[in-house]
Amino acid sequence: MNPGKIRFGIIGAVGRGSGYVRALSVHPSTEVVALCDIQEEGLKRLGAEIGISHLFTDVEKMLDSGLVNAVVVGTPMPLHVRQSILALDRGIHVLCEVPAGVSMEECHDLVGAVRRSRAKYMMGENYCYIPTNVLVREIARAGLFGQLYFGEGEYIHELKDLNEVTVWRRRWQTGINGNTYPTHSLGPVLQWFGNQRVVAVCSLGTGHHYTDPRGRAYENEDSTFTFCRLSGGGLVNLRLDMLSNRPHNLTYYSLQGTDGCYEAARGLGDQPKIWLKSRSQRVEWKPLKDFEQEFLPSHWLNPPEDARKAGHWGGDYWEVQDFVSAILEDRDPPIGIHQAMDMTLPGLASQMSIVQGSNWVAVPDSRCW
Repeated sequence: MNPGKIRFGIIGAVGRGSGYVRALSVHPSTEVVALCDIQEEGLKRLGAEIGISHLFTDVEKMLDSGLVNAVVVGTPMPLHVRQSILALDRGIHVLCEVPAGVSMEECHDLVGAVRRSRAKYMMGENYCYIPTNVLVREIARAGLFGQLYFGEGEYIHELKDLNEVTVWRRRWQTGINGNTYPTHSLGPVLQWFGNQRVVAVCSLGTGHHYTDPRGRAYENEDSTFTFCRLSGGGLVNLRLDMLSNRPHNLTYYSLQGTDGCYEAARGLGDQPKIWLKSRSQRVEWKPLKDFEQEFLPSHWLNPPEDARKAGHWGGDYWEVQDFVSAILEDRDPPIGIHQAMDMTLPGLASQMSIVQGSNWVAVPDSRCW
């Protein structure tokens, strides 16, 4: 164990947390020193595989061991806030999986914990690091879309079988009506719109057409649509579908401005495409990749091999890079607590909207809490 490095423990190491091991192990300023999971046999196998002997089945024991000064929270959604607060209150930095929390009340508690802690908090929304999303963000920052007024994000991921394997999903993802998993779809689009946030949502669904293996209807409607009114007046539409029998489409986005538009690929040979008024004599699509050399940040143009091998199109690697830099430079992470709330709270408000007959529901601003 190197005392000069940031020493990470991974909570939920046997599941999603394992996806961070490589990115943390290759970073020159970090090392993984401890693993924590309630799946004891899987924990032992992982520890032996990657050469880590400090293994814990109790989160607090790991946090109190003195071994770690940063953690990845890679556990199921309902555990994110509790485990993040346990670390923050001990001055331990937190990189947490998405979404930040599963209720307005616990999100309020998390914001309070970040404010009173000396440690850094970042939500690991890796879809913000997908190369195409980064490229669109940079073009938007350059102003080439003109005034932005509409965006879309879709997360279509049939997981009825996965509900039975990771049983928490049956309660927290498909057991509640509304958008229970908003951050992958909303996060990149919010970054495109700059400093805007969602101020109100209206959510509605397509009805219930599927049952679980016990014959019980899923509480979440097959497809839910959440319309998000932004603080600058624009509108974003989110689609969530974890139940419909169909191929996946995890990363569809679109963006519309007064001087340009963008649409992600839909499959079967389609490709990300863009039209920019200032770059085209005719109103016709161009491949988004044509703008990589001009707008994609240099470290994205020639990424290291470890980034190419990382999960989520390299997102797991780059989010670790940003989090570690924020710690070393003592600055706010790019997806800090308020950005995490901006991506999480609209989903919680959508659940309120759909219960109220698809009424518009205000989304609180965590900066005012």
